[in-house]
Amino acid sequence: MVAMRGEYCIGFGSILSLASLLLLIFLHVGQINTSTVPRSIYMVQVDTSGYQQAMIVALANPFNNVYAPNSSVQLASGGGLRHHYLYGLYTHCAYLANTTEGLCSSHVVGNQFRPFDTIVEDLPLNISRLSQSFILQDTPFTDAEYTSSNSRAAYWMVLLGTICAGLTFITGIPKRNWTFAVSTIFAIAGSILLLIAASIWTVLINRTDDINTRILATRTEEVPLGLVVTMGNGLILLWVAFGTMTASVIPYMISCCTWRG
Repeated sequence: MVAMRGEYCIGFGSILSLASLLLLIFLHVGQINTSTVPRSIYMVQVDTSGYQQAMIVALANPFNNVYAPNSSVQLASGGGLRHHYLYGLYTHCAYLANTTEGLCSSHVVGNQFRPFDTIVEDLPLNISRLSQSFILQDTPFTDAEYTSSNSRAAYWMVLLGTICAGLTFITGIPKRNWTFAVSTIFAIAGSILLLIAASIWTVLINRTDDINTRILATRTEEVPLGLVVTMGNGLILLWVAFGTMTASVIPYMISCCTWRG
């Protein structure tokens, strides 16, 4: 009976660590291409749908080339904005109003979140210069050094946390007290790493979404800037992965101290 209870305990820990690992794998897949599953997973979204109208009102100029004419226009080429920019761990993808029409940037280990730079690089040159002049430069959204360094640091925490999740599950398979002790150590380390990563991304998004409330004022009216930052479901996956990894510490620790093989 005691052995059976021990089996249940370590089995529960294995399920939790495996669940955390699978969630993190999905997180790594986010935005690597525009197919169905990767397209639906992202850390943060920047919506530029209202930006053209804001410029028209603020500058009294009927701009008609703010957005790219089609999804095949290369990113960072000055060919026009996309309506939605979704950021993953390795790349960001940009989509027109129809979110199935998109293009992804080059894959980079530790893709950096630089929303303002992304926007001005996509805008036609004349509009890009105007944008740099009237979008306030004293916000976290426009601070490329802040956003890039933090997002890159968070990536390494996620990567190391993913490795710890995998090692937690693998070392918990052999039924030995010392392997359960190793699993406990990896589970604790993974939990700390994932907590740091999730916290960094949460703060980063909460600070950059200050741009959502920015207003362009003219002599006759005020209009929202038209740039909106929102949290992606990837951050939810990251927090849940942290929760399941943390929960796995308890059964692994109990098994380490009480297992009688």
